[in-house]
Amino acid sequence: MTESIEQILILDFGSQYTQLIARRIRECQVYCEIYPFNIPLKEIIKLGPKGIILSGSPSSVYDVKAPFISKEIFHLNIPILGICYGMQLIAHLFGGMVEKSKKREYGKAFITLEDCTTIFKGFKEKKKIQVWMSHGDKIGKLPPEFYTIAKSQNSPFAVIKARKLPLYGVQFHPEVVHTPRGKEILSNFLFEICKCRQDWTIKGFIQNKVQEIRDEVGDKKVVCAVSGGVDSTVVAVLINRAIGENLTCIFVNNGLLRKEEKEEVVRIFKENFKINLKYVDAEKRFLKKLKGIVEPEEKRKIIGREFIKVFEEEAKKNREIEYLAQGTLYPDLIESISHKGPSATIKSHHNVGGLPETMNLNLIEPLKELFKDEVRKLGLELGIPSHIVYRQPFPGPGLAIRILGEVTGEKLEILREADAIVTYEIGRKKYVREIWQYFAILLPIKTVGIMGDERTYENLLAIRAVSSKDGMTADWYKLPYKTLEEISGRIINEIKGINRVVFDISSKPPSTIEWE
Repeated sequence: MTESIEQILILDFGSQYTQLIARRIRECQVYCEIYPFNIPLKEIIKLGPKGIILSGSPSSVYDVKAPFISKEIFHLNIPILGICYGMQLIAHLFGGMVEKSKKREYGKAFITLEDCTTIFKGFKEKKKIQVWMSHGDKIGKLPPEFYTIAKSQNSPFAVIKARKLPLYGVQFHPEVVHTPRGKEILSNFLFEICKCRQDWTIKGFIQNKVQEIRDEVGDKKVVCAVSGGVDSTVVAVLINRAIGENLTCIFVNNGLLRKEEKEEVVRIFKENFKINLKYVDAEKRFLKKLKGIVEPEEKRKIIGREFIKVFEEEAKKNREIEYLAQGTLYPDLIESISHKGPSATIKSHHNVGGLPETMNLNLIEPLKELFKDEVRKLGLELGIPSHIVYRQPFPGPGLAIRILGEVTGEKLEILREADAIVTYEIGRKKYVREIWQYFAILLPIKTVGIMGDERTYENLLAIRAVSSKDGMTADWYKLPYKTLEEISGRIINEIKGINRVVFDISSKPPSTIEWE
């Protein structure tokens, strides 16, 4: 980012909520980035953050391979907030005692506030507030340099503060929605303690990014992969604003698209944007590469590599093209390759994990610092019509990861028809804007059924619908029984090859939104 924009560093110790911390800070219009816990001290000094947040972790400070940091970080005169494990680590490094809690706390709890002059500014002393706990350890003895500013029934040291240094620790998770006033607590850390400015805005991002693209690309040519989804469309419009006719967009029909999607994407670009668009039909090519492949990660990587090959082949037709633009988002990087933290890889995204080690094109990813809802705000600011901005997310590998097992032409046709019914029936409901994503999944399971007095042995289809703000966490959406009945009835009656429909009622975490 531009040096003039202030930032907060989040050091990742492996918590499943690390990305959520970043989201909450961005919502306060303060820029932040996630880095691994073992980032060198000189790098932290070079970045010059206004504050540092230590995330939680599944580890204990007494584990043999527990993630640690140098105590020198606490003497940089940079405010630091430790969350859960981050708080326990602070206490441990200053000579306190961390111990296994006799009563582990997972879920809703209440803390009583003792001091409301700093991180609880605006709260009332001696008042109980609801928080979300998730820990098996607790501080048994506080270091002499610290004092308590809030306690819970299970822990007398639920929130702590250093007497002289700008160090704070909370045993709970202020970043989750289950801590109702968590955003206020984080805001106090950002504005009362770190003295941050609210200078992270979409308008500012556009100005900075357009200039960055111009400085990097100059008068060279860029080819951009587009799918009709919000990410690639926003990338195309943003880069077009920066370099105009030097951008060429390529829409590849990989054979894994939804029903009538190839026609819709071409129409969207023709009617709404003055951008060069080239259509490439590569359906047979992709299906041939996927023949016999059943492992999800292998499918994703094959599709990613094949995309790059297609673009490089197209680029060779215009020797002036030197850059490939993609709609990679910040969560893509985090989930795919633990880009800036030690958390386990969840899955590869086609535009991250599938890239070959060497490419003939330079990669440009102007959205890689943004979360999904920020991309939508960016799209609206760029003047992209709202019906495009609010299209539900569609994965780069397309229907290939919604067909569990081998991908075939027959399975694709079955799933396309089923997904079209799901999309139509939910899409016409008033509550549709409450849903982040809804789709169908074809499972490698056949079940017995009776249709027309005959025994059938056909495919099982699952329906998925989730609500979310950014895709990092998600709850399954409670579709009305009537809607489920309508969808199931239509699919079983109209699509040959499906005789049973089920509804997915799992949330993220522990499940992912996509099944593969």
